[in-house]
Amino acid sequence: MPRSYDQKLKILYILDYLQKNSHEEHPVRANELIDMLSKKEIRCDRKTVYSDIATLQQFGIDIISVPGKSGGYYIASRSFQLPELKLLIDAVQSSRYLTEAKSRELIEKLCDQVGEHEAGLLKRNVYVSGRVKSMNETIYYNVNDIQEAISQNRQITFRYFDWNMEGQRQHREKQYIASPYGLCQDNENCYLLAFSERHGITSYRVDRMEGISLSDEKRIPCPELTGKAFTEHANKLFQMFAGDALDVKLRFHKTLLNVVIDRFGRDTMLIPDGDDHFNFTVKVAVSPMFLSWVIGFGDKAQILYPQSVIDECRELCRQATSHY
Repeated sequence: MPRSYDQKLKILYILDYLQKNSHEEHPVRANELIDMLSKKEIRCDRKTVYSDIATLQQFGIDIISVPGKSGGYYIASRSFQLPELKLLIDAVQSSRYLTEAKSRELIEKLCDQVGEHEAGLLKRNVYVSGRVKSMNETIYYNVNDIQEAISQNRQITFRYFDWNMEGQRQHREKQYIASPYGLCQDNENCYLLAFSERHGITSYRVDRMEGISLSDEKRIPCPELTGKAFTEHANKLFQMFAGDALDVKLRFHKTLLNVVIDRFGRDTMLIPDGDDHFNFTVKVAVSPMFLSWVIGFGDKAQILYPQSVIDECRELCRQATSHY
């Protein structure tokens, strides 16, 4: 057969078509592939298609051949299965620190991992508009710059801003410099945990950082944010608010068992206290956010120890009730 233009692209077109159009319930027939290539002005016959399919299989693509009149070819296994992609898409949908535009872009890329039929099923229940999302389009690049600084063991400089009453950015006067150690999520936001000479261990909302630059200075060593210690420190924080890390003993009603295990993990030692309550001790960064979390459960939650934390909780309640 005379060779036609783009013959070298033929096998790539076949792979792309199978990825987008084939699935177990809809195998693609050889004639369908020949017609697709013909529209791209690439001539081939069934024998050539069989050979290209065999080459792709030899390369490691899991292409299944279905015999019979209604048979054909389909890709059996992909990088992601549908349930896995649904979980990832749900995470992108619900992430407040991603802008609406970036959320849609990432969802489109995830849907490209499956055929058009499956992609349609995935997109059917995607709702992004109307959700409270970040207004900072640069967060994607902020994450990249931070990861690059961590990999190179370098400090970063950046500007930090707050929102004013008009909904405009109001930059803080100083330029920040910090040693980045890792990113984590809390309260649907993305935070950088870092060490600064001025504040010690601190956290920054990544969507409120701008103009990140890598410094020539090496990171200041911080054992509290290195290795497993990073996760341990992050778990102590409530909505990334810092505070003195203390062992706090609490008494909760048994209806809050799920709440405690979800927040502190299954390894938390729970000690029965009567028929309806249990006690447990956790190390947490005592901050107004932690105290508010406990207060929010009303008479179903109580701080038992230490007395200093009990006094802080009383003062927080006094300040709150003074407004009413």
